[in-house]
Amino acid sequence: MRILIISDIHANLTALETVLDAVGDIDAVWCLGDLVGYGPDPNECISRIRVLPNLVCLMGNHDAAALNLIDTASFNPEARRAIHWTQDALTRASMKFLRDLPEKFRFEAVTISHGSPRHPVWEYLLDAHTAFMNFEYFDTDYCFVGHTHLPVIFSLRDGSNNVALNVPQPGTKRQLISRTIINPGSVGQPRDRDPRASYAIFDPLDQTWEYNRVSYDVQAVQARMTALGLPQRHVQRLAAGW
Repeated sequence: MRILIISDIHANLTALETVLDAVGDIDAVWCLGDLVGYGPDPNECISRIRVLPNLVCLMGNHDAAALNLIDTASFNPEARRAIHWTQDALTRASMKFLRDLPEKFRFEAVTISHGSPRHPVWEYLLDAHTAFMNFEYFDTDYCFVGHTHLPVIFSLRDGSNNVALNVPQPGTKRQLISRTIINPGSVGQPRDRDPRASYAIFDPLDQTWEYNRVSYDVQAVQARMTALGLPQRHVQRLAAGW
């Protein structure tokens, strides 16, 4: 069984389509949130995501902000400007889709959330200590999260309070161990100095995680963003992955 794990698409249809073309046949898609925000294609990404097979899609902080469920004052000025643009661009159908998204989901041995199991929409898991504090907030073998735009694996070592942090290499498949938090990275706006779209394939039968990257037409996305008047900082960062 092949489940595509994606997160932080951020209204980047070109990156999303490139990932979908790269993975081929899949049995299900789990999207860990932030369909919109930053990018030029919010309605198009929602339309594409909603028809994918056996979809589970969560609400991220940018999705919530686009619905005014989060005060946009908590975002930096450029992100706030992009959110306000997104609010104006979203159709009623797109807003309804976002509004109906859950913040957290559990499937057999896996819990999924956008930020963290403790604070599903907003908390960033950027270090081993914060990850350790979150293990008590889920009781499944694994927890998949997004939000940071950084691919990483946090594993709780048996019989200790130590959490191991591992950054996976693209094109690698690993056998998962129980009590692990995993981030697949970002499809639409990576921030690990690698501009390629990031995603993973999870096999719940074999308990394996295959991490991958794929190049997409960044310049085409940048051109659409510039034409729409979106912040230049967001345009520029796509090319360098920061």
